Amino acid sequence: MERNLDETLAHLPAKPGAYLMKDEHGKVIYVGKATSLRSRVRSYFQKGQSHSAKVAALVEKIRDVEWIIVESEVEALMLECNLIKKYRPHYNVLMRDDKHYPYLCVTTSEPFPRVIVTRRVKRDGNRYFGPYADSLAMRLRVRLIRKIFRLRSCGKKLGGEESDRPCLNHHMGQCDAPCAGLIRQAEYAELVANTCLFLDGRQESVMTRLEAEMLEAADKLEFERAAKLRDQVDSIRHTVEKQQAISTEMVDQDVVAVYADGVSACVQALLIRSGKLLGEEHFFLEGVADETRDKILSEFLKQFYRDATYVPPEIIVSEELEELELMQEWLTITRGSKVRVVHPVRGSKKNLVKMAAENAASAMERARSNAYSARENADSDLEALMDAVGLESIPARIETYDISNIQGREAVGSMVVFEHGVPAKAEYRRFKIKTVDQADDYAMMREVISRRLAAAGNDPKFAAIPDLMVIDGGRGQLNVAVEVVENSNYSISVISLAKRIEEIYVPDRLNPILLPRESPALRLLQRMRDEAHRFAVAYHHNLREKASKKSVLDGIPGIGDVRRKALIRKFGSLAGVRRATLEELLSVPDMTRSSAEAVIEALNP
Repeated sequence: MERNLDETLAHLPAKPGAYLMKDEHGKVIYVGKATSLRSRVRSYFQKGQSHSAKVAALVEKIRDVEWIIVESEVEALMLECNLIKKYRPHYNVLMRDDKHYPYLCVTTSEPFPRVIVTRRVKRDGNRYFGPYADSLAMRLRVRLIRKIFRLRSCGKKLGGEESDRPCLNHHMGQCDAPCAGLIRQAEYAELVANTCLFLDGRQESVMTRLEAEMLEAADKLEFERAAKLRDQVDSIRHTVEKQQAISTEMVDQDVVAVYADGVSACVQALLIRSGKLLGEEHFFLEGVADETRDKILSEFLKQFYRDATYVPPEIIVSEELEELELMQEWLTITRGSKVRVVHPVRGSKKNLVKMAAENAASAMERARSNAYSARENADSDLEALMDAVGLESIPARIETYDISNIQGREAVGSMVVFEHGVPAKAEYRRFKIKTVDQADDYAMMREVISRRLAAAGNDPKFAAIPDLMVIDGGRGQLNVAVEVVENSNYSISVISLAKRIEEIYVPDRLNPILLPRESPALRLLQRMRDEAHRFAVAYHHNLREKASKKSVLDGIPGIGDVRRKALIRKFGSLAGVRRATLEELLSVPDMTRSSAEAVIEALNP
């Protein structure tokens, strides 16, 4: 492996690009960029080079390097952002769980758009706003929008003449019922435009537009519409009055400050629109050990503005960035017009940075306090569990298993993991039952436990061995799991929890253990069992839904997805396809005679 790595390093080009470092399993563990790939990547391996502990640990694990050449350094930065988003490498500074931050989407690709919450930004013609770290504040904003602008929240497909009866939302004053034709599309489009301005922080512009519409409606003697517009203006004015005036310059700015203690880091972003504080978000980052504050902030900016739906013309930062010119060039390309990144040393902007930094420190302190409290509770629950079921030590890693099926169909198994008493969701695994085709929970549990332990020796995803296995079920399920574990090379404690009266079964003990309902050990077991059940049921429902969408046509030779859709489009339904003659089938685009004959034979045996 070292010889192959040396050969790889010898062929590095002296050109700009991004590089990916991989471990012995081929997993990407670090992504970087460089103006000269040869100089940058080789610097990691130079003898006598002084590295931080983090970089030294990275170099120890590198077994292969790949690279992608680009034309310029700014293209290398863009590529680096995309690769970090894709691989989330262990040794990069990362926004914690950034894939989970929600966005608001205004579905402008629809004739009557809605405001929905989504986790992904797509190039689909819709307008996106976010990301929002505070999902509660975001949902309150959605409620306010529906109250003020009365956009529909249902998923009905609307387009032409609408004739549905208005739903309860209309009668509650939260929808103008486009499904019933109670609002013209042009008038609804005005509501959507005002909603987008509102989400952009342009409340003053929205009020100006609404007041003009209100006066116009009054002149036309449309008093009901004028009253509705007046109520919208009053609601927005009430919202604006709550917003803190930050700047007299009436400009758009983001203020970004980092707080770091050498182990963890928090970044606070103040979002200022037209001189008023529209919102504030704080983000925690991972992989920040041994990193400087300017490096942490630089990595945050790249990841945050890569997916941000709006980049302001000015970003005020708490640190002096080493790559300031490059960062400004990239942000300018992203925005489409000039962006300035400013590190103030005095004045009002310095005060804004100070306020953001204090908020970041406060958020970090709250997070530490909450984590400490949760850790204390988890430790006491684990001690109680150890005493209750007679374990020799506190179980650091607990795996809980459940089976979900309906009469043996679409059977699945789940494995959820708790580490130190809290869920480790990245470690959750699911199994589609392969060897059992009837309703036999014992056999299914045997397959799941067997496959999990067999994978421990050759699959890195299953490398960690649990201290305790918790089986959902009674004595029978427990015995099956114990037998599989005893036939393996691992020493693992196994217990089971039955739903009937929440009895705990332990090997080599005749009677089950019945704990008081308020027992912290029982509460922990119930939480793990319920989580395993939820995870299994979600996978089972997913498989059932996929199975329900399968068509009889899918199994016919020569009929793929394209021809199946063409047949249904042509004849309206499966019954219509069944009634079709050979000549009618041949009139379907791309249909061959052999495929048409196969359809007739399959549907009319």
